[in-house]
Amino acid sequence: MSSCSFRLRRLPRWSALVLGLALVACARAPQPGSGPAPAATDAAIAAPPSLIPAPVQLTPGQGRLEIGAGTVISIPVDDAQTRQSADQLAALIQRTRGLVLSVRAENTPTPGSLRLQPDANAPVTQAEGYALDVTSKGLTVIARDAAGVYYGAMTAWQLLTSDGGHGAAQVPVVQIRDWPRFAWRGQHLDVSRHFMDVDTIKHVLDAMAEHKLNVFHWHLTDDQGWRLEIKRYPKLTDVGAWRTPPGAGTQDVPERVGGFYTQDQVRDIVAYAATRHITVLPEIDMPGHMQAAVAAYPDQVGVDGVKTQVGVDWGVNPYLLSTDARSMQFIEHVLDEVLALFPSTYIHIGGDEAIKDQWEASPSIRAQMKRLGVKDAHAMQGWFNAQLAAYLSAHGRRLIGWDEILEGGLPDNASVMSWRGVDGAVDAARKGHDVVLAPAGWMYFNYPQTGRADEPAGQRDVLPLSKVYGFDPVPTELTADQRHHVLGVQGALWTEYVTSPWHVDHALFPRLDAVAEIAWSPTSARGWEGFLARLPAQLQRYRQLDIQASDTAFAADIALQDEAAAAREGQPAKVVLDNQVQFGQIHYTTDGSTPTMDSPRYDAPVPVTLPVTVNAAVFSDTGLPLAATRTRRFDDAAGLIVASHALLACPEGALGLRLPLLPDLTAADTPVFDVDLFHACWMTPKRSLDHIGTLRVEAARLARNFGLAHDQSKVVQYAGKTPRGALEIYQDQCDGPLLARIPLPDGETLGEQFPLEAAMTPRSGTHALCLRYTAPITGPLYAIGAVHLIPASSAPPAGAH
Repeated sequence: MSSCSFRLRRLPRWSALVLGLALVACARAPQPGSGPAPAATDAAIAAPPSLIPAPVQLTPGQGRLEIGAGTVISIPVDDAQTRQSADQLAALIQRTRGLVLSVRAENTPTPGSLRLQPDANAPVTQAEGYALDVTSKGLTVIARDAAGVYYGAMTAWQLLTSDGGHGAAQVPVVQIRDWPRFAWRGQHLDVSRHFMDVDTIKHVLDAMAEHKLNVFHWHLTDDQGWRLEIKRYPKLTDVGAWRTPPGAGTQDVPERVGGFYTQDQVRDIVAYAATRHITVLPEIDMPGHMQAAVAAYPDQVGVDGVKTQVGVDWGVNPYLLSTDARSMQFIEHVLDEVLALFPSTYIHIGGDEAIKDQWEASPSIRAQMKRLGVKDAHAMQGWFNAQLAAYLSAHGRRLIGWDEILEGGLPDNASVMSWRGVDGAVDAARKGHDVVLAPAGWMYFNYPQTGRADEPAGQRDVLPLSKVYGFDPVPTELTADQRHHVLGVQGALWTEYVTSPWHVDHALFPRLDAVAEIAWSPTSARGWEGFLARLPAQLQRYRQLDIQASDTAFAADIALQDEAAAAREGQPAKVVLDNQVQFGQIHYTTDGSTPTMDSPRYDAPVPVTLPVTVNAAVFSDTGLPLAATRTRRFDDAAGLIVASHALLACPEGALGLRLPLLPDLTAADTPVFDVDLFHACWMTPKRSLDHIGTLRVEAARLARNFGLAHDQSKVVQYAGKTPRGALEIYQDQCDGPLLARIPLPDGETLGEQFPLEAAMTPRSGTHALCLRYTAPITGPLYAIGAVHLIPASSAPPAGAH
């Protein structure tokens, strides 16, 4: 740990902001391991905290401004845009501070007021920039454009709420000069896989505005649902907006799921976003990811009139739009209505994951390619994109698409959104195209924030907060001239496994804070330790705004110091506590009570005697909660249970997904199962098999709803002895001694959980177990919820701990 990071974790919250800003030496310090940083000054310790994103320049002063119930938000007379900013500022202060401030239009500001003032001669000249000054006589935001006034108002709100308190506020005297690093600061939301209602969209827009993000990328169409009303083609929503989900009619899963936005709702959302200085970027994904449209209008847009249903399989499906004249006219008619609804300069046409099997197998498309002189199907997608680009250019708009659109050639005025790493951005910028960075390994928030057992369904590859924050949107491979093509950066949230608004919040926050800071703040104002120090107040704001942010990055991990030693009841052991970000105070109890700041603070492994139940919660230095209490029980019974999250992949595979019991369940407590789509095989960690007489497995029958395209052939069918298959359990490795073969029960009902149990001859020593299903890979996907090792002389444990 650097000296800077050591001090920061112990400084009072007043120091948090300036330690992340350009005027404080610690925030400019190298990363840990690169040398010590100079000490923070007394002025730094007295400066206001918790501004996210960190401003470009902040100069702390002496004294404070009192803000109370009688304080006025002052705006110029007859200024509708500034009134919108003031009204939103007043609403935020009321929700998070409990203060009701009135908005007053006046030419001369009321003394002690919060003044929002547009001024063509404001000191900050950059677009969207602002100057904010706090003196003992008032707070003033002044900016050359309406966006700058708005963002200054958001900073004023954060200044008023940095202590997490309610009622009257003490705002420190400070001078801020601030403007964004990038013009494009975005967040993507997929509403095709799982539909999100208008209130959820507005909730996301509100949060984006509070983080100074200004592009909402709205993924409106895909295989699993068409979400935008098109009046000329009503079946796009009558048919394409709805699907019959796996497990329909069971366990609270409706017979059909879906939804769409009427054009009036879209206009309302676009206008709502505009008042928050957010541009709504619509995505109509084509020519691939079009199964819903093909299901609705197979004769008009399907390749050779192929018919299908709205998709239920996640992944890559084969349905492409046709490229004949009738289909192209259909697309233009759709875009006519899209352009009428969305005033954005850019229109996103997707272009990703368009496997070309249908085109290559179609005599009519092969003949069209020959007439056009197009050499192959990739070039045909280039031709398709060129038609769209020409249409959009003729209507004063520009095309942007995912980085696959580079593969078939790209019109000069098209732009690229790079998701497969940063190589697409580098390639595009070198060719003179503008680019937006949204690389999956840094910006895809459908990946979990931690590897904890209490993370919900989704991919298992972890995208921690620190990795998001560490991303720089400007690839180092680019020259100075090429870097000008980098428009900015955005996060992305795909919703195959995100079924509800609470899960949207869990996935986005607090990682959206990191996106905001890398998109807005200069590198000189950024620093991981300072960012962490500013988060406690932000998390408190989230609670007050009903944002259900994830706390898993801060949550306490509870373990035995030598868990492999398998301490038994009555024996001593040591408990170790930690969290992913290694930030905050961990307080714990072993008496069953809920930890508070008065409970013992963890600073070294805790001696205990088993059995013991450990509760641990995490707080900031000032007592703000960072993570809810987590609990773990250590006893003999717990040591005989291996839950799904603790299972390991077999040597030839990888547990890549955490799947819900059914794909469209929405509850936060939906059971989840870690699986390998290609190998129905798991390993347990080594456990003592001494005196174990029974193996019991909590099994589940899940939906096999995955579009694997050309990877389908990689799914392994394990040889079975019966048509329905069995669960086979081997000792040590998957070609080791067979301990049990348990036939699978009759039935195909998805979402069922059932026990599989077999007696075994006790084995001496410590062993791993290999568990694999031999069920047909054309049927349901079988999973494991837990493995129980049951002693020969006792009844089965009541449940997992």
